[in-house]
Amino acid sequence: MKANSKNIWIAVIGLIILMGCSRSEERDSRSTAEVVYQKATNSMEGGNYRNAANYLEILTSSFPFSNQSKQAQLDLIYAYYRSGDFESAVDEARQFEKENPTHPRVDYALYMRGLSLFEGQHKYYHDFFNVDLTKRPPVKTEESFSVFAQLIRRYPNSQYVEDAKQRMVFLRNRLAKYENHVARHYMERGAYVAAINRAKYSIEQYNGAPATVESLRIITESYEKLGMTDLADTAEQIYLANIPQNLPETTFLEEKKPWYKFW
Repeated sequence: MKANSKNIWIAVIGLIILMGCSRSEERDSRSTAEVVYQKATNSMEGGNYRNAANYLEILTSSFPFSNQSKQAQLDLIYAYYRSGDFESAVDEARQFEKENPTHPRVDYALYMRGLSLFEGQHKYYHDFFNVDLTKRPPVKTEESFSVFAQLIRRYPNSQYVEDAKQRMVFLRNRLAKYENHVARHYMERGAYVAAINRAKYSIEQYNGAPATVESLRIITESYEKLGMTDLADTAEQIYLANIPQNLPETTFLEEKKPWYKFW
């Protein structure tokens, strides 16, 4: 009987000790999460975004249920973006949207995803080697445009909407320029019907973009090459009517410098 009582007391004491250890570990965990987040914050404030990203990665992976975890995910998107790791920023933003579809900051995640795709198109060596991005397949351009459009549709009152709209204007023109580049390529090969169709697609899809004036010129030239003078004259009249008055033609058609110039 005494032995049984002794065993019971040992079990109770052991349970109390385990509970105490568990609470201590929980407090340590909370404390550690706070410390790591503070270090990440300090790094961000100091402009060391790569270091901040390292701390935030530790926090989100090691303390996923901490009070700081959700904000750390959002901060991590920004830290990736500011450190130039645009692909990681896109992946992190997409993951946040997937895991938190009703979170009040989903609009921010969408905006940062669109922004990272927007800037991720341009690398430092593009300027160095004078690379014309309008001649490259605009996969990221189209995706960035789509993400910004989604932001505007889903969150029309978001503080990021106005900036997203401005970027969409720029992206629409870049997409139209790419269609013109393809149409010109068809013209060089003598595929004038294909050139006309591609230029028409540019006008239909990106109506209002400055580059669509060039699309009209392509249509005019292609009809002339095909000997379809009536259609060529009509296209030329529309083309001339859309050129801004009192401005050299090249000033309107060539975008010498992007409106935002982050690089």
